[in-house]
Amino acid sequence: MENCILCETDGAEVIYRTGKWRVLLVDDDNLPGFCRVVLNDHVAEMTDLPTAERTALMEVVWLVEQAVRDAMQPDKVNLATLGNMVPHLHWHIIPRYKDDATFPDAIWAAPRRTIAAETLASRKQRVPFLRNLLKERLTERYAGNP
Repeated sequence: MENCILCETDGAEVIYRTGKWRVLLVDDDNLPGFCRVVLNDHVAEMTDLPTAERTALMEVVWLVEQAVRDAMQPDKVNLATLGNMVPHLHWHIIPRYKDDATFPDAIWAAPRRTIAAETLASRKQRVPFLRNLLKERLTERYAGNP
């Protein structure tokens, strides 16, 4: 698709890629551990996919969510597939904390507070563990799959 940023670029660090999808680790200073699962084909909605492909994609989202929970130890995980700005099917997997800048609002809302630098630094220290955990679990589950 012409002029689709998710067709033209990954936009973040690729942790794992298959012929169908890719898992990205987003470099966001305020949201360490933020991941995306991006469908490689330009499709706008989950219901544009056959049922089996929908199920397979959601299995990846659940795997990433569990790795984020295990590595980042958030208070909550937000899952979002909006596509208003980029109508290319992708899921956001976002670790949330009661003291993050916008909690309990969406991450795109106006900040309610400033998070302490040492708190952010502590969370950022968990990102390498998340990266390794994702690679390990995705390889274990999907190695050899197209």
